Amino acid sequence: MSTLGSTAVIFDLDGTLVDSEPNYFEAGRQTLAEQGITDFTWADHEQYVGISTQETLALWKERYGLTAPLDTLLADNNRRYLELARASTHVYPEMWKFVELLAAEGVPMAVASGSSPEAIEAILAGTGLASHLTTVVSADEVPHGKPAPDVFLEAARRLAAAPADCVVLEDAAPGAAAAHAAGMRCLAIPYVAAQADAPAFATAELLLRGGQAEFTAQSAYDWLAGGSPAS
Repeated sequence: MSTLGSTAVIFDLDGTLVDSEPNYFEAGRQTLAEQGITDFTWADHEQYVGISTQETLALWKERYGLTAPLDTLLADNNRRYLELARASTHVYPEMWKFVELLAAEGVPMAVASGSSPEAIEAILAGTGLASHLTTVVSADEVPHGKPAPDVFLEAARRLAAAPADCVVLEDAAPGAAAAHAAGMRCLAIPYVAAQADAPAFATAELLLRGGQAEFTAQSAYDWLAGGSPAS
């Protein structure tokens, strides 16, 4: 057993392991433009960080009065996103190091994401992360996306880990809320700095207000090794 004992680590994907938000923004912008909505901005996009693609599109349908069926919008958006993701997705270097540190210790790891299974697979395969992260749960496979705890509880089940032994890495408030609801510890690395004061982030055991700029593999590992179990 590793020096981390029975600890298991569950990673959110988008904005946590990889900086995929620019690709999501561009896919969404194109999807909306095709529906006649041409003024979608990055600031608009930031409101939906951490929410599953399907739920985001349902909200857009309502907000922008889109007439196209949700299934059509989802298929269009996912197709665009997959093209962008396959062409270029950036892994945060310290996150890559952290995954390698955990893998060397034999720590059970999973990815739990609001993205579609196809999108997760494309990113993990394209970046090489798939070699270490073989347990994957998409919000599409569970009844409710984040902030509900379903994806994290399913990831723990597949890892055969108790929720109290799991540590979640998250960049978005809905994910931090989901980790808390699942009874798991959370290391929060806000993607949108302005959201660091969101109430859900206050439930995290460790909040790095500076986001990825503040995250290092070694300090995260040391925190895990010395961190107290979830109460």
